[in-house]
Amino acid sequence: MRVLLAFDKFKGSLTAAEACAAAADALRTLHPDWELDLCPLADGGDGFVSILTRAAGGRLEPRKVTGPRGALVEAVFGLVPLSHIPPRARELLALPSDLPADATIALVEMAAASGLALLPPDRRDPWQTTTLGTGELMRAAIDAGAAAIVLGAGGSATHDLGLGALAALGWNLHSTSGERVHPPIPDRWPEIERITSAPPAPLPPIRIACDVTNPLLGPRGAAAVYAPQKGLRAGDALRLEHETARMALMLCARCVQPDTLMTEPGAGAAGGFAFGMMVAAGGRLVPGFAFVAGWLDLDARLAAADLVLTGEGAFDASSLEGKGPGEVLRRAAALGKPAHVFAGRLDAASPSAGCICHAVAPPGIAHGTALVQGGEYLQLAVREAFSR
Repeated sequence: MRVLLAFDKFKGSLTAAEACAAAADALRTLHPDWELDLCPLADGGDGFVSILTRAAGGRLEPRKVTGPRGALVEAVFGLVPLSHIPPRARELLALPSDLPADATIALVEMAAASGLALLPPDRRDPWQTTTLGTGELMRAAIDAGAAAIVLGAGGSATHDLGLGALAALGWNLHSTSGERVHPPIPDRWPEIERITSAPPAPLPPIRIACDVTNPLLGPRGAAAVYAPQKGLRAGDALRLEHETARMALMLCARCVQPDTLMTEPGAGAAGGFAFGMMVAAGGRLVPGFAFVAGWLDLDARLAAADLVLTGEGAFDASSLEGKGPGEVLRRAAALGKPAHVFAGRLDAASPSAGCICHAVAPPGIAHGTALVQGGEYLQLAVREAFSR
């Protein structure tokens, strides 16, 4: 029996790699003769860099950079030889054909330097947070010789249109008095009168891995949909929307880009970070899970499996809309592979006849306890499911 274990993270409890390892340990105690294929999943958020870099035999580079509210944080970026990237992932990146065969590609995730998980709930405020640290990681990757950068645009604490990252790459924003506004957090946007300078040298190609389809503005835009999750007070929504539109128009004018980019699907990703990268840095969007699946050779690993296990912290209706575990289940069903999903919280019915859903935490367990003992509960749930 060959089993594919393709878990995403259990947020606040287990990384994707830890979840795969816990499930594997449980299966080995019951069925030591089974062949296990561990395939941790990533979206554009936490784990994107470590999972993809390790899968491709690259190396992780640690750096101290500016966190979302100014304090230094330890973060990493990945460096991967272009030749190590699987064909499907390379196809989706659509990098220039003249890149040398020995080129190095950098992987950067926003969550590592500008992530929501880096702040306690009482410090989350999109008016005060910056992507400066993400830009510092990008700058470090360029200095390390990266011929292109792939950004994971997920899990951010920010709504700064990527202006912090652009500041780290060489852009300057000035007030009417000529003072440099740095970092250009949204709380200081009313001071900004012009954008000057640009990177001293051309930036390498930038790709943004993202499955979000929201535009920058409007009822489905970044301020309306995502800023409240990052601490925005209800009474500030209209003001943030207004300031976002003003800064977006200023950036488009400075970079001689059409303001129609504000309506581009995905422009609202990560608090408008995708928009800023597209307008000022020539960034292009890449479908996030399709890219990760191609990088991890997921379809071939599913085809080789007799049984599939997946899961995440909360499995709900949104999990069936292109997210990792839902997509694993969809692809497994298309291949006729039996599948099981394990989740800390189950809010969705079984998505296919070939799938069985399991709640990880026993009934009545406090949420805090379930998070701390997530690995133990996942092992128990897997053992219970496969000891019959």
